Amino acid sequence: MKFSTVASSSSSQYVYIPMATFDKHDAHAGELSSPTKFHDAAGAVEDGGDDASGDFTGYTRQDRADMSRMGKVQELRRDYRPLSALAFTVILQGVWEVLLTATYQGLVDGGPAGLIWSFIWTWFGMSTVILSLAEMASMAPTAGGQYHWVSEFSPPSIQKQLSYFTGWMSTLSWQAGTASGPFLVGTLIQSSAIVMYPDYEPTSWQGTLMVIAVTIIVWALNIWGARGMPMFQNIMLAVHVLGFLAIVIVFWVLSPRASAQVTFLEFRNEGGWSTTGLALMVGQISAIYACICSDSSAHMAEEIKDAGKTVPNAMVGAYLMNGVVGLIFIITYMFTITDVTAALEDATGYPHMWVFSQAVSAGGVAALNTIPIVLIFAGTLTFNLSTSRQTWAFARDSGLPFSRWLAKVDKRYQVPANAITFTCLFTILLSLINIGSDVAFNAIISLNVVSLMITYVCSIGAVLYRRVRHPELLPACRWSLGRWGVPVNIAGLLYSLHAFFWCFWPEGTPVAADSFNWASVMFVGVFLLSLVDYVLRGRKQYRGPVVLVEGYQSGSW
Repeated sequence: MKFSTVASSSSSQYVYIPMATFDKHDAHAGELSSPTKFHDAAGAVEDGGDDASGDFTGYTRQDRADMSRMGKVQELRRDYRPLSALAFTVILQGVWEVLLTATYQGLVDGGPAGLIWSFIWTWFGMSTVILSLAEMASMAPTAGGQYHWVSEFSPPSIQKQLSYFTGWMSTLSWQAGTASGPFLVGTLIQSSAIVMYPDYEPTSWQGTLMVIAVTIIVWALNIWGARGMPMFQNIMLAVHVLGFLAIVIVFWVLSPRASAQVTFLEFRNEGGWSTTGLALMVGQISAIYACICSDSSAHMAEEIKDAGKTVPNAMVGAYLMNGVVGLIFIITYMFTITDVTAALEDATGYPHMWVFSQAVSAGGVAALNTIPIVLIFAGTLTFNLSTSRQTWAFARDSGLPFSRWLAKVDKRYQVPANAITFTCLFTILLSLINIGSDVAFNAIISLNVVSLMITYVCSIGAVLYRRVRHPELLPACRWSLGRWGVPVNIAGLLYSLHAFFWCFWPEGTPVAADSFNWASVMFVGVFLLSLVDYVLRGRKQYRGPVVLVEGYQSGSW
């Protein structure tokens, strides 16, 4: 596939670009002012300089032109460069870490062979989604991501309502995903304690305390350590690669292995489904979970230098890197699961701990388990960054209750501190539910995948509509699918619908309260909550980011 690069101008002349922006006092009342600025259309690098909100560093003139076209004011520092943006996305997605620690359902429904093959087809299917999102991130590099793209590209008659729904689903999806990270870190720590102290019996309240501790650390680092996050991401990228090598080498050298025929060709149906094929479809959720969230860097677009080019490159580059590493890892890992039943029934609740124990001593198991704990903590820290930016962006467009407070940016640290604080408080509140019922807690965090998939459906469907019906209104971008746009968007839309459908299925039959997939209930609940908020508040206050986009008020939409 060949991608075309479209520059905003072929000359280095200065061009006059109107900039629609919010008046600071009327931002949530929907009143617009339209100051103008001159920008260098060639996109030459300009570090520093005065902008509407003060002195910022790290942006280019192309960044200023993109922000001007979207009617946004630069409020955050652009500290991320190509390497740190790539590292950010790789660490947050963490494919091999997810395949190591979160493949229980895939092993039940499909087994090792099912996990390998479902990862392969999921990676190819999701690649069309990532390519579609990457192009939109180049067209409109904003922290809002999906809800902004829906607002800008969907039919005018449904722009406001559909983007509002997408914004709510995206916000709740990222918030639920953020809550799952500390929970995973806490339970992994408990699993190491079980290995070292067999008499130890973990309790829900201990897990909740660990979630709270991890969340407080994340909160402090993401506010007071924000300037150091790009360097932290680069370091974690090296740990990500070295950790992968360490575990894979242990598997290759010390672990017993199953035969190739068993690993690649023997499928399992422990969920009690009517056919093995149906079990495979249900079990693919493990692979889907491993392949989502490459769009995370899109929500950091207003903190990434030359975002219109760097963000899509980071999204696609991270997806390719994680895909290759993930395929090597899943094949290696599945070879080492010589007894699936024993792995699933391990006292820790994590099959990989059983695999570790077949290769090394108890101390070695705890040492190896430290690698995913550290990396998943790094992913949790990164996830919080992306979540808080998405929440901040939606609040900036008056999409959430208490938007004025959520949309504030700390002037000293130049971070959306209130959105970060809200995200951490939301995680802590959810963790309290785990004390009474881990089923209820898991039901809430299951919202992550299904809600994210529906935002992919809405945003890709919107850009496909605009591409087919009004291609002349698509903004120029420097990372374009070109003539491949329509087929890639169609494939991405169809795959998103496919994944969305299968994300609602339970792990097995018959279904009980503790095995039911509560994602369906949570999805409907969030939809109704967003509908009530829209009727009571949103329809009056929310106009959608499209009203600020250059050309909208002139009637070209």
